[in-house]
Amino acid sequence: MATDFFSKAHITARPGFSRWLVPPAALAVHLCIGQAYAFSVFNDPLTRLIGISEPAADDWKLTSIGWIFSLAIVFLGLSAAFAGKWLEKVGPRLTMFVAACCFGSGFWLSALGVYWHSLWLVYLGYGVLGGIGLGLGYVSPVSTLIKWFPDRRGMATGMAIMGFGGGAMIGAPLAVALMDYFKTAQSLGVMETLLVMGGVYFISMMIGALTIRIPPPDWQPIGWRPAEVSQKMISTAHVHIDQALKTPQFYLLWLVLCCNVTAGIGVLGQASVMIQEMFKGSVTPAAAAGFVGLLSLFNMGGRFLWSSASDYLGRKNTYSIFFAVGALLYALVPSAGMAGDKLWFVLLYALIMSMYGGGFSTIPAYLADIFGTRYVGGIHGRLLTAWATAGVLGPVLVNYLREYQLAQGVAKADAYNMTLYIMAVILLLGLSCNALVTAVHEKHHLKHNDFDELDGIYPARSEQAGAAHD
Repeated sequence: MATDFFSKAHITARPGFSRWLVPPAALAVHLCIGQAYAFSVFNDPLTRLIGISEPAADDWKLTSIGWIFSLAIVFLGLSAAFAGKWLEKVGPRLTMFVAACCFGSGFWLSALGVYWHSLWLVYLGYGVLGGIGLGLGYVSPVSTLIKWFPDRRGMATGMAIMGFGGGAMIGAPLAVALMDYFKTAQSLGVMETLLVMGGVYFISMMIGALTIRIPPPDWQPIGWRPAEVSQKMISTAHVHIDQALKTPQFYLLWLVLCCNVTAGIGVLGQASVMIQEMFKGSVTPAAAAGFVGLLSLFNMGGRFLWSSASDYLGRKNTYSIFFAVGALLYALVPSAGMAGDKLWFVLLYALIMSMYGGGFSTIPAYLADIFGTRYVGGIHGRLLTAWATAGVLGPVLVNYLREYQLAQGVAKADAYNMTLYIMAVILLLGLSCNALVTAVHEKHHLKHNDFDELDGIYPARSEQAGAAHD
């Protein structure tokens, strides 16, 4: 039966299965949904669907098109939050399958919207349906990786979430190449590109869904014992999803993620404009585009390197570095601009973006340390509402503060200084929240026999006997 094919019992690994086959399955999904960071390559063509060479009167405005990405991020957070509990019940294969269907069909519905020139269909396609696919695809492999790599949680989540950061490096050139291929005198090739990309991403995500496996209950790597890492505030107990919302630790970590993302995402979206305005006349648009590409590399690399380092530094210490060093770096950026030192400016931002990316990949392991691994996927999903909040808060702060500064007569080169100092303060707020994080009180912990009573997730232990190879 189809339901058996997607069941957790069916995808539980048999003896001899290598856990190193799981990260590629996660990457097959995250490299696809990471295309969201590259959606801006469609912005200009979408404003010229009728006029072709330049916008016509009936073409869509750039301000209207901007809501496509915003909707996708909002529904990413909402779907991750509301489907997290379902994910823990049905397992990663079914969740990844639904994510593939939503993300792929989001492209196809958007293509129909382009063909009919109906913006609300594009909103519904990429924004709503695609956003749901983003959320489900983002959280579905995370808890599985943490369970397979209890000894290297940060590294495991870093491998997958690095793929989300790097997805734009594939999605952007792919979209540009396809639009060039399909372009004609009467069409910019956007509709055909969306159709092809929807199909490619659906197939890739399905490969990930078909190859994902979960470990048997209470599985551990050969030779590893939980006591070895207990000194790093890593709990061996588990907290249920609903119970996690009753703990102060959840809300402190929500603020930790929100502060880290707010400080990075708004500035990242204005990076190209910012460097050109702060170094007026000495940075070309092409050089600014190269700067954005460099930031993407550091964003992606930081997701793996910082989360891997957190396995040795501890998650709390790693976030303390993000906030303390990040605040200092933000405070130094205006001086680099005033001194006209482009190299120092680029270096500061590269380091900032590495920690911005590292914050995304370190938070799932942080949650597993605090709340246990049993329900970490669902808890992570609910915490991602902090990302959705920051996705609105960050750009609003940057854009509106810039407009306010310009209205006050401040030169464009200095219009971001106040914003950067405010971002430094936000990071110091995150540092304070992180300092308050402690171990969850044992009254919130589940007893062993509570697991089956609450949701009946796993079959009997005797049916799952055997251990997988390291």
